[in-house]
Amino acid sequence: MVSYEALRDIYTRDDNILFVLSEPEGDLYSREFLEAVAWLTDEAWKLPFTTRVNSVTNFQHSEAEGDDLIVGDLVIDPAGLTAEDLAKIEKIALNEPLLYNRLIGDKHHVTGINVTLTLPEKDSMEAVVAATAAKELAGNFEENFPDLDVYITGMVMLNNAFAEASIKDMSGLIPIMYGGILVITVILLRSVAGTLGTLLVIMFTTISAMGLMGWLGIPMSAPVSTAPTIILTLAVADSIHLLITFLQEMRRGRSKKDSLVESMRVNFQPVLLTSLSTIIGFLSMNFSDAPPFRHLGNVVAMGVGAAWLFSIFFLPALIAVLPVKVRVRQENESNLMDRFADSIIRRRSVFLWGSVAVVTVLALFIPRIELNDQWVDYFAPSISFRTDTDYAMENLTGIYNIEYSMGAGESSGINNPIYLQNLEKFSQWYRQQPGVMQVSTLSDTMKRLNKNLHGDDPAYYRLPDTRELAAQFLLLFEMSLPYGLDLNNLINVDKSATRFTVTVTNLPTREIRELLTQSERWMQDNLPDYMQATGASSTVMFAHISERNVKGMLGGTAMAVLLISTLLGVSLRSVRYGLISLIPNFVPAILGFGAWALLVGEIGLSLSVVTGMTLGIVVDDTVHFLSKYLRGRREHGLDAEEAVRFAFRRVGQALLVTTVILVVGFGILSFSAFRLNAWMGQLTALVILFALLADFVFLPALLITFDQKQTQTQTDTEGVQDYEKNVVTA
Repeated sequence: MVSYEALRDIYTRDDNILFVLSEPEGDLYSREFLEAVAWLTDEAWKLPFTTRVNSVTNFQHSEAEGDDLIVGDLVIDPAGLTAEDLAKIEKIALNEPLLYNRLIGDKHHVTGINVTLTLPEKDSMEAVVAATAAKELAGNFEENFPDLDVYITGMVMLNNAFAEASIKDMSGLIPIMYGGILVITVILLRSVAGTLGTLLVIMFTTISAMGLMGWLGIPMSAPVSTAPTIILTLAVADSIHLLITFLQEMRRGRSKKDSLVESMRVNFQPVLLTSLSTIIGFLSMNFSDAPPFRHLGNVVAMGVGAAWLFSIFFLPALIAVLPVKVRVRQENESNLMDRFADSIIRRRSVFLWGSVAVVTVLALFIPRIELNDQWVDYFAPSISFRTDTDYAMENLTGIYNIEYSMGAGESSGINNPIYLQNLEKFSQWYRQQPGVMQVSTLSDTMKRLNKNLHGDDPAYYRLPDTRELAAQFLLLFEMSLPYGLDLNNLINVDKSATRFTVTVTNLPTREIRELLTQSERWMQDNLPDYMQATGASSTVMFAHISERNVKGMLGGTAMAVLLISTLLGVSLRSVRYGLISLIPNFVPAILGFGAWALLVGEIGLSLSVVTGMTLGIVVDDTVHFLSKYLRGRREHGLDAEEAVRFAFRRVGQALLVTTVILVVGFGILSFSAFRLNAWMGQLTALVILFALLADFVFLPALLITFDQKQTQTQTDTEGVQDYEKNVVTA
């Protein structure tokens, strides 16, 4: 990031809009096509924030005419071109390194017009304004040239695509989410009052969190746009636990008031614990290297806190004044949870060791996961940026690039033949690497100028022999360039460094990281110290961000685990059960990432925060089950098996309901057109589902096995003590 910002400060900004023109049945080197290119080139100068426009028509071609150096547009009057002129233009363009695989390619029906913009960066809507103007220009172009197609890509369009994805998610997913939660709550609670209370808690919680976000000045971004969806999903959990216990007590024949009091008594501590653990989990996202994910964690943490307040203080008061009717059920009436508990108890050894085997097998697949972040693939084909960019990469040029500021060691040092020769060697090395489409370097311009000033003799298409010649050639060329097409984007002010740009195909980020490592090794072995440079661009940052994010989140998750473990140990009043609870809390993440390795095989930026994010959520199930289990042991004096039955009877239904709602909620998020959010929703839903299985299958079997051994040990110890006492007495 530091290298990237430094490079942007030295040279012109790389914010750009790339128009790709296509006429499938035509030819770029025709009068009609070149006339359309020239029209769009002229009109593109009028776009907001534009500082430069490059196309095949205004390319500053240089050639010798007698003793003169002639520099001017490659195409001056498209309508008046002869067949000979067109053939000459084609030959020049295809042999010009600054054009080939950049604005033209092997496919003659496609060309590009690159617009460079300098955004003031004073308003977050600048990219949207520029992108909107570009789309309007594209519409005007299609009206004037109906036989041609136009596609738009570039960094500005990428930033606009993030905004479009955010708006699409907020306007499309949240209404679906509310509808889904309403239907599920009505079906599972079978209580109008409970459903109404839950919806009000969700609404108040979401409004509070987003309002706090506004007051704190947290900016909206594509990841943050999912916060309302996540918050309203999590806000349901607290309400469901309170309401299900309340309804269960009423079905046992208790009065409404007594049922509310009992529900608050048995749920206050676990709901507080789960809220705190969830807040800790989301706050651990502050260890992310990506600010949008830090913002997401903070906003959701505020939402979880608000959900607890409304669930504890507002919901019971609302239920107390609303009419609630339920059917009284006999105490000995069996239900699904009782039968499931019996099944687990009878086959606890099978379930325990079967769970261990499944966890072990899936854990072995986790190392196969590849870190990969390709920002074009973040967007679904339903977003125009994705389809336009795919077309550009398939038919014209790569969108990803690596840039260097290559120092020359002294002022005007770029004219030194040794420096230029090193640039040339570096460019030749890069052009031999797989996946590299184009290299833009000053050495190519200097070779062309040397040929021009030797009567266009092809034998002189090489670097100047002396520093003086190179300086004169460059000065002549610079003086001939028109305003807006100078070399400021290529050379710094005192001519002590030049910009070196490498364009690559749609490479996986692993291969980009490898290419960067190889280039650094080559520079160390072949270039002087003053030419050592760090590759920088948005492509480079995306290539490293997942890896850095994983390392950062490991620290955040470790701290979250430590805090949550301490919290559980103190709250459950047992270090032993606090440690036991950690096992089913880690198992879901292992199962989730193992299954993801089999199903997808790669993770990106968003998935690197899932472990920390879901840690707090999956703790919910464990805390609620353990708290009911311990209540059965401590308050009712039940043995391990009966305590498991008691826990299933008291909290099993609530855990099932909240899991269904959470899975549906995050499942809806998986339909996002923005893959960062979609993958986060899918993996989170998967982990939450595994959390329920771990707490319904693995945890009960573990508790029974552990507590029975503990009881047996105590019994054996007491037997030995009695025997010794009898011997002494005798």
